[in-house]
Amino acid sequence: MTTTTADSTGQRGLAATTEARAIVAASRNHGRSRAIAITTALAVATFAVVCISVSIGDFPIALRDVVPSIFGFGASDTTFIVQEIRLPRIVCGLLVGFAFGMSGTVFQSLVRNELASPDVIGITAGASTAAVVAIVLFGSSSISLSFAALLGGLGTAGAIYLFAYKRGVSGYRLILVGIGIAAGLSSVTSYLITRAEITDVQRATIWLTGSLNGRTWDQVATLAVVIAVLLPTLLLLARGLRALQLGDDAAKGIGVRVEGVRAAIIIAAVGLAAFGTAVAGPVAFVAFVSGPIARRLVASGDIALLPSALVGAVLLLSADLVARAGLGSIELPVGVLTGILGAPYLLWLLARTNRMGTGD
Repeated sequence: MTTTTADSTGQRGLAATTEARAIVAASRNHGRSRAIAITTALAVATFAVVCISVSIGDFPIALRDVVPSIFGFGASDTTFIVQEIRLPRIVCGLLVGFAFGMSGTVFQSLVRNELASPDVIGITAGASTAAVVAIVLFGSSSISLSFAALLGGLGTAGAIYLFAYKRGVSGYRLILVGIGIAAGLSSVTSYLITRAEITDVQRATIWLTGSLNGRTWDQVATLAVVIAVLLPTLLLLARGLRALQLGDDAAKGIGVRVEGVRAAIIIAAVGLAAFGTAVAGPVAFVAFVSGPIARRLVASGDIALLPSALVGAVLLLSADLVARAGLGSIELPVGVLTGILGAPYLLWLLARTNRMGTGD
């Protein structure tokens, strides 16, 4: 009798475990399917915004002629306008938005705080200061400017990490240290601008606002190479990033080399933010809002690397389209529009964080 009861209890326990595993597997499959669907939809949206951006301008191009002109099969005048004038700017915006979106969600996931994006915690400020130094003191070209911005971003990220470290890195402490360092770097940038020649001041000011005007295929190529290297790197490190979200002790318990993985993730994310900043300037709030939007769309609790990158691309391209052609005869730098759109979201997030008591 006792043996029969024990067997029955064991069978019920085994059935419950099997059912629980089936539920978890179904949930994972549903989340994976939703992520694939959202990523596909965002890719289609990105392509649509690219085509619309190519078609709109002082010389309108019919949408049916856009794709042939992109690949060189359209009329000669249309192909020239598309390939030499509009497409470098648009592809540059696509890549910059992609880089900012992915970098932002990596930092937010790493410290588990939506405020921890590169443009809030000071990394783009470090890249900006280094780039302004390169412009004002050395008259740097695009390649050396990108290198200077990368060094500035990496150096600033290292300084923030060291000052914020205290038996580990608290997300809130890292944000506060980053904001303080960003304020100091902004002062240095302002001082350099006041001491520079007027031509350098004009170039640096436009760059600091964030603009895609006048971008060339050389800049596109530089950023494309960077993304081609760092995107696979971050995708390979995604498992380690998910483990770090559980805490250092838990990550060590499942065999993750915490400091090495964290350092590699930070370097890759800083590289994306720094090169994006070097090409288009510190375009405000794209890195900040892309991750939260993508995670809400995916709705699976995942870090959503590719969806965040695509959201960044769509946001930056759409903002540039409106800034370039949506205000009549007025053309604004894209950073002005993203700043106008992103500032209310930052204020709302700060108010919500304070109300919920989740500052740290």
